[in-house]
Amino acid sequence: QVQLVESGGGLVQPGGSLRLSCAASGVIVSFKSMGWYRQAPGEQRELVAAITIGGSPNYADSVKGRFTISRDGTKNTVWLQMNSLKPEDTAVYYCNTRPPYYSWGQGTQVTVSS
Repeated sequence: QVQLVESGGGLVQPGGSLRLSCAASGVIVSFKSMGWYRQAPGEQRELVAAITIGGSPNYADSVKGRFTISRDGTKNTVWLQMNSLKPEDTAVYYCNTRPPYYSWGQGTQVTVSS
């Protein structure tokens, strides 16, 4: 049974940073293209960052240059480093494969506000 457990969210001021983690079990993240998604209130879930099996990252234009996705095969974990956060980054953040295949985890709330 696959489980994806996101953590690391919180309340941060504009311009601040957070590092999200996604601990996976039942699936080996190094063998999958993985993605970080987010869903703001009233909005559809969107892909913000992904990493291919070969390790190549790609980003939504809205986060390019500010977010960095990475993966640790030994810990079976996917990370999302978020810098220069903006209020419009406020959302619940989820990880899943790309495209999403497994059930969604509970996500982690990121709130950017002064």
